[in-house]
Amino acid sequence: MKKYLSAVLLFFIFLAIYYAGSFSRVPFADCIGFVFEAEKGEYITLATATTHFLYINTVILIENLTGLDAIEASRWLIILSGAATIPVIYLTVKAITKTEWTSLTAAFVFGFGFSFWRNAEIVEVYTYNSFWISLFFFSMIKSFTEHKKIYITAAGFFLGISLWVHIQNILLIPAFLVFLFYFRHEKKYMYSALLAFGLLFVSLFILNISQGYSANSVYSSDRGNWVAESFRKTPVQYVKDFFQSFAYLIFNFNVFTFFGVMGAVFLYRTNRKMFYVFLAGSVCVYGFSTFYAVSDNYVFFLPFNNIFALSVGYGLSLPKYAFLKKYSWACLLIPLGYVAAYKVALSTDKGKELHAFKQYKGGLNYYMLPWMNDNAGILEFTIDKKTATEPIYWVITSAEDYIKLKKSKGYTEEEIKKL
Repeated sequence: MKKYLSAVLLFFIFLAIYYAGSFSRVPFADCIGFVFEAEKGEYITLATATTHFLYINTVILIENLTGLDAIEASRWLIILSGAATIPVIYLTVKAITKTEWTSLTAAFVFGFGFSFWRNAEIVEVYTYNSFWISLFFFSMIKSFTEHKKIYITAAGFFLGISLWVHIQNILLIPAFLVFLFYFRHEKKYMYSALLAFGLLFVSLFILNISQGYSANSVYSSDRGNWVAESFRKTPVQYVKDFFQSFAYLIFNFNVFTFFGVMGAVFLYRTNRKMFYVFLAGSVCVYGFSTFYAVSDNYVFFLPFNNIFALSVGYGLSLPKYAFLKKYSWACLLIPLGYVAAYKVALSTDKGKELHAFKQYKGGLNYYMLPWMNDNAGILEFTIDKKTATEPIYWVITSAEDYIKLKKSKGYTEEEIKKL
């Protein structure tokens, strides 16, 4: 138990951090849609790109078991899965580096990364998804570093489960196949991993087809043609997307970006097999996320951020960086970096202009500070018939559906505005 003490402490530290910063009112974006589905209390029976079968059904299960409402059940699933991901990052880096301080540092860097932290503070699917993905990466690395071959099978199981949370994880199939190739001589475990993954993957199609839906319903949605639109951009837009992806990377990893790059280089030199497994996953996820034609594409980088956090830990473990151990506490100052960036942006004319334009949902606070306590709420916005400076009709529609449902349960508008 003693060897897991740091992992347990990390869980409770980030549980407290994410709870303290969690949303005060249901935020904008897709949050209200998730809350509405959970509020209905009807288990999802269709697995598409936007229904997030396992996520919604887990929230409903929590409601039924605890008596919590949809908002609080969502909050706790998000916070708990977010906090649970951090010790998995720590244990994964520890399995590679065998070094405590680098493992702790990588865990804090990932946990304080803007994209992950923000999604641990709102109603979204991505921290729950990150938890399952982190277990997939953990299992693959343990397969390389230990002789317990059961981790090979576990990798297939966790990747298969993750597809029921978010279909984006099919982008990790190439990494999984490269991984299995390197363990092809462990036939019993290789085939069991393939079987576990295959059964979970195929079950998605069986579920939908059995209800009269087409096979492609598993990875498509009637809400938009985002993938098709991703191929219709101009060359200038693709270049802009590419540089924007670097901005996301640096904003999430700040000075630790350097160590992430060094870690990848060092892994290539010392363990080519592990390097090619994670390269396959990184290229697919990073490439897709960079050019995906949605306004909030930053969230799709999270599986890559998980990989990069492992690389940060590996890079820090290099002997030439051993002197940094006494400065590793500096990772605790990452939140101050967000505040400083926010202050600087708000002092510029461009920043003030953007702050005013996005004021309806919190301005620059929403975009540059990961915590969401005392945030602007979509329900109050909708009930008071406020106007936005940009189209958000799909969010308003979901909010109106939720308000109608809450009213049918006896809630007044004043009570709903506080949610």
